[in-house]
Amino acid sequence: MNYFWSILCLLFSSSLIAQTNIHGQVIDFDSTVPIAFAPITYNKKTINADWEGKFNLIVEDAKLPIKVNYPGYHEKIAYPNVSNPRITIKLIPNLSSKQKEIYSEIEVNNIIKKVIENKKKNDPTKVLSSFQYKNYEYLQVTANPDSISPKIDTIFKNRWLRKPLIKIDSTNYKFKKVVEKQHLYQTEKVNLIQFANNKSKETILATRMAGFDRPLYEYLGLKLVSYSVYENPVEILEIPVQNPISNYGRRLYSYKLIDTVSIAGRKAFRIYFQPKKFNGNKLRGLLYIDSETYAISKAYYRIYGVVNIQATYTFNYLKEEQLWFPEKRFFKVQKGTNYDDINLLGGTLKFSSSLDFSKRKDATDQTYLYLESIPFDVEINKPIIVSKPTVKIEVPLTSLKKSGEYWTTFTKDTLDPRKIKTYTTIDSLSLSEKIEHKIFLGRKIMNGYFPVSIIDIDLRSLVKYNHYEGFRFGLGGVTNSKLSSRYKIAFYGAYGLKDTETKYGITPSYLTDKTSETWISASYSNEITEIAQTNFATDARRFKIYDPRPFNITTFYNNKNTSVFVESKILPKTASYFALTNSKIQPLFDYTFVNNGMAYTDYSITALQLGFQWNPFSDYMQTPFEKIEIEKRHPKFSIQYTQTLPKILGNDFEFSKIDFKTYYELPYLSGQKSSVLVQTGIAFGAVPITHLYSIQPNNLNQDSVLQRITFSGKNSFETMYFNEFFSNKYASLQLKHTFNKIQLAPKINPEFTLVTRMAFGSNNQATQHLGITYNTMEKGFFESGVECNKLFKGFGLVAFYRYGPYQLANFADNIALKISFLLDLGI
Repeated sequence: MNYFWSILCLLFSSSLIAQTNIHGQVIDFDSTVPIAFAPITYNKKTINADWEGKFNLIVEDAKLPIKVNYPGYHEKIAYPNVSNPRITIKLIPNLSSKQKEIYSEIEVNNIIKKVIENKKKNDPTKVLSSFQYKNYEYLQVTANPDSISPKIDTIFKNRWLRKPLIKIDSTNYKFKKVVEKQHLYQTEKVNLIQFANNKSKETILATRMAGFDRPLYEYLGLKLVSYSVYENPVEILEIPVQNPISNYGRRLYSYKLIDTVSIAGRKAFRIYFQPKKFNGNKLRGLLYIDSETYAISKAYYRIYGVVNIQATYTFNYLKEEQLWFPEKRFFKVQKGTNYDDINLLGGTLKFSSSLDFSKRKDATDQTYLYLESIPFDVEINKPIIVSKPTVKIEVPLTSLKKSGEYWTTFTKDTLDPRKIKTYTTIDSLSLSEKIEHKIFLGRKIMNGYFPVSIIDIDLRSLVKYNHYEGFRFGLGGVTNSKLSSRYKIAFYGAYGLKDTETKYGITPSYLTDKTSETWISASYSNEITEIAQTNFATDARRFKIYDPRPFNITTFYNNKNTSVFVESKILPKTASYFALTNSKIQPLFDYTFVNNGMAYTDYSITALQLGFQWNPFSDYMQTPFEKIEIEKRHPKFSIQYTQTLPKILGNDFEFSKIDFKTYYELPYLSGQKSSVLVQTGIAFGAVPITHLYSIQPNNLNQDSVLQRITFSGKNSFETMYFNEFFSNKYASLQLKHTFNKIQLAPKINPEFTLVTRMAFGSNNQATQHLGITYNTMEKGFFESGVECNKLFKGFGLVAFYRYGPYQLANFADNIALKISFLLDLGI
C-alpha cells in the first residue's frame, strides 16, 4: 500500500511539473535591453519572445535545457527552476561576429517607405484644413507600495581611522507609508488644442498643481512626449529623437514585419523597429500600420537605458475623413540601468545608481512618472480662428482658479483615494513649509536678486575683484512690483579699494506695453569697462556669485555713459534693443589714438545701437504676467549693429560695427551634450582700441605655469594672454562635448568636457594705436583642453594647450592650468 501511495505521489508531482508555467525575458547582458522576438527552443519546439523580450513556456522536464540563439550573440543555454516561475536569460554579444548591424527585409522596408511617402495623406496637420479638440491631461509622480520593502535597515558608514558608524535608517519604511496614502505629486490641466492655417496653438482652459495657488508655468510647458507620431524629430523628455518613419530614420533603424492584426475592423501590419546597431538608450518600438492608407493606427515606443521610458499612442478611425485621429497618449518613466544618480524635471524624479553596489537600494528608485492625455470634443474642418498664433501656449487668468466641481467631471478613476489625498496633503504641506514662497525666492536669486520689501537687492553688486580696482564693494538694486508694476528704478554704487574711486549708475524705466514687455529707459553711469569687449545687449542676465575672468584684468577705461533705450519682445520669438548713447571715454592706461592727423588721449562717442536676439526654433508661453521661453531649441541667433553719429553731442569718430553670434546645443538621452558657439564681428572706420575686438583672453602675463593659475571663464580663450591680440574683424568657433559624471569616490563626481577653440582676426590700421603693442590673428589661433568640472563642492580643474601658427617657442608658455567653479543653487 505504501508503494502505491509513493507511486501516486510521484505521478502527481510529475503532472505538476508538466504544468509549470515559466515566465521569462531575454535581455542583453551589458545594456539589459530586452531582445525582441528572440527564438527560444525547448524540448525541440521553438517559440519567439514578444517585442519586449518576454515569453511564457510550459516546462515538462526541468532537466531539458532552454536554448536561445540570436544573430550577433553567443548561444545561451539555461535550465528552468520549477521552484522559481521567473527566469531572465542574458545574452552575451559575440564580438567576433561579422554581423555588426541588423538589416530589414525588402518587404517591410517597402512598407515603411510607403508610410513615409503617405505622411502628407495621413498626418492630420497635413490633411485637414483645421481641427480643434479639448484635452484632459493628468500627470502624477508615484510609486507602487507593494514594490517597497517596509524593512528598517542598518547602515554601516566607514570612517577614516575610526570605527564604522552604525545608523538605523527608516527611510524605506517611511516612504512606503507615504505612498500607501497618497501620490508623491500630481497635476492636471484641460487644454484646447487648435490647428488652422498650418499653425497650432494650445490654450490652457484649467489647471491645478498640488501645493500651488499659481502654477509653475515652466511645468505647464513641459513636452514630455510629442503630440504627433509624425513629428520629426520625436521629442521624448524634451530631447529630440529621430523618428523611425522618416527618410533618415530608415538609415538608423531596422524593421521586422511580425504579422497582421485587425484594428477598428481594418487590417494593419504589425512592425517592430530597433536600432541597427544594437545598444541601449535608443528608441525602439512597435508600429501598427493601416494596410490600405499606410497610416499609423497604434504605436508603442520604448527607450531602455539610464531611464526606462514607455510611450503609447492610440487612434480613432474617422470614416468620413479616412483618417486615424489621436485617441489617447500614455507616457511612463521608470528607473533604468544607470551609472550615475539621476534627477529629472528639476529633481521631481530621482534615481540613484543601480550599478554602484556600495550604495543601498533606495526606495525612491521605485518612483515613476505617469502621464495620461485624453482628447474630447473633437471638431474637424470647421472655421477656427487661432489668436496670437506666434505664442505656442497661452495661459489666461481665468484658467488659474477652477472649483472642485469643475474637476470632478474629468476624474476618471474615482476609486483612487490616493488622488484626492494628494491635493489636500501637499496643499497643507506647501502652506506650512512656504514652498511657493521659496520657489519665488529661488527664482529671484537665480536671476541675481534678493527681495527686501519694495527693492530687489542686486547680488552681483555686493563685492567684486580685479587687478585695477582691487576689492570692489557696492550696493545696488531695483524696485519691484510691490512698488509698481508699471515703472522701476535700478541703481548701484561701488567703491574700489585699490583705485580709491567711486562708481555709480541709475536707470529709471517705464513699462509701455505689458503684453510685449516693452520698457523705455534712461540711464546714466560713471563706470570702468574692459577694453575691446563685445557685449550683446539682448543677452539674458545670468547670475554668478562672482565673475572669475575680470580677476586678472588690468586694462580698463573710464566710461561716463548717458543713454536712452527701448527693450521689447514685440516681434515673435525675438528680444530687441534700441539705444542712443553718449560716452565720455578716458583710457586708464598709456594710450593715444591717431585719426586724421589728430591725437586723442580721451574722446567722446555718440552712437545708435540696434540689437536682436532671435530664437526661431523655440516655443513660447504667454502667461497673465509675462512671456516665457518654454522650449529652448537651437540654434539661437544674436545680431547687433552700432553706428556712431558724426557731430552729435561731441562725437569724435565715425565708425560702424556689426556683431553676430549663434549658439547650438545638442542634448542626448544619455545625459551628455554637445555645443557649438560661432561668434564674429567687423568694424569699419576710425575705431579706437577701446572698441576693437580682443575675443576674451584669460591668461596672465607671468613666467611660469603655476604663476598663471587662476579661475577659468565660461567661453574664454584660456591660453591667450591679455592684450596679446586686437582685431577690427574676427571670427571664432568653440566646440564642446560634455560627458556624464564619473564617480571617483564618495561625493567626488567630476564632469568632463572636451573643448576646442579657434579664432581668426586682422587689423589693417594698427599704426593708429600708440602706447600699446599687440599682434593679429590672420593665421589662426588654436587651443584645446579638458575641463574637469564639479570635482569637489563645485570646484574643478581646467587644462588647455595652445598650438598652431601662434604657438609660443617655450613649451610651458602654451599651457594654461585653471580652477573652475560651477555653483549649483539646487533650485
